[in-house]
Amino acid sequence: MDSSQGTSAGAEQQRIEIPNSRNEKLVGLLHETGSTEVVVLCHGFRSNKNDTIMTSVAAAIEKKGITAFRFDFSGNGESEGSFYYGNYNHEADDLRSVIQHFSDMNRVVPVILGHSKGGDVVLLYASKYHNISNVINLSGRYDLKKGIGERLGEDFLERINQQGFFDVNVGRSVYRFTEESIMERLNTDMHEACLKIDKDCRVLTVHGSEDEIIPVEDAREFAKIIANHKLEIMEGADHWYTKHQSQLVSTVIEFIKSVTVKNN
Repeated sequence: MDSSQGTSAGAEQQRIEIPNSRNEKLVGLLHETGSTEVVVLCHGFRSNKNDTIMTSVAAAIEKKGITAFRFDFSGNGESEGSFYYGNYNHEADDLRSVIQHFSDMNRVVPVILGHSKGGDVVLLYASKYHNISNVINLSGRYDLKKGIGERLGEDFLERINQQGFFDVNVGRSVYRFTEESIMERLNTDMHEACLKIDKDCRVLTVHGSEDEIIPVEDAREFAKIIANHKLEIMEGADHWYTKHQSQLVSTVIEFIKSVTVKNN
């Protein structure tokens, strides 16, 4: 474990490296307060631990005296590994390695939070491993068969069938989309996964009413099928909560305080 010190937004943070099940180093920043509890934060597609939502929420959790940990999934940010489209189950496995790391240090992860794709990952984690009591899903996608055509073109399956992969330019980066990675997403059924979440696991879904990436209807679908669920629709908010950061943070902190106080 690398515990070198770094400073961001006036707070002292520890840079932590955690090996995943494939022995790739996952790099994260620990907002250490000395609390036994550690809230783990998961970023979205083509993002990283330093995006605005991750840093804002982590700083707010820290101010409440609770330790937060934000990290890069394998193939993203500073973490080792290759970037893959889809990859939901691998990322849930990365999250498992992170939670196990803190468990091995006699610390407790009372809440996992994910934004966008990370929202799906934390829900998948809860459906597979059953050792987490509270989940926050920010703007996750309910139907993973949707949204691919908008990003890759409606002929994506035809192109994949022809050559097994294709490359897409996104900004200054080129991403390779393989048949395996696309099929992994198409075969990941969030409806079935959410039905497997323990009934005593509390789930908070927050979604912006003006989300331009993932429609707010997806949040309402989660609310229909998750047994122990609270839905917060943030009026006027976009996918990144650009003009609603303080409202998002207060909503998240209210939930975290309610479950951490209860667990203490």
